Amino acid sequence: MKEIESEKLIITCTQEKIFNFLSDFNNFGKLMPEQIINWQSTENTCSFTIKGMTDLSMQIKEKMPSHTILISSYGKVPFDFELKCSFEDLGNYQTKSQLIFIADLNPMLSMMASKPLQNFVNMLNAKLKIMAEEPGF
Repeated sequence: MKEIESEKLIITCTQEKIFNFLSDFNNFGKLMPEQIINWQSTENTCSFTIKGMTDLSMQIKEKMPSHTILISSYGKVPFDFELKCSFEDLGNYQTKSQLIFIADLNPMLSMMASKPLQNFVNMLNAKLKIMAEEPGF
């Protein structure tokens, strides 16, 4: 199993607001980069296409209120994966956020996909920070 961890970011927002936002895939789509097309979502599932690559589907597997959301691949996907979204309350309206992508990649795919996946989890977390710190979030 390959684990790819995003940078840990301090977000000026409550842990509960961040958790509630990411607990709904209809909101999660707002974090996706432009290479993601054909986004379709419900509260607990989503499907999309990575432009020029593949179709993926995900589902929320488990929610541990306010501190962890575990997302997993589902349906027909090229490899099994999980995305763990973790939030730690730091007090004073601040939350530490980190995303961890865990995938069952063969060695060749691991070599090719590691850097893009690293960039992806860092970008998702950075976009979450930007959105969560906007007025009215």
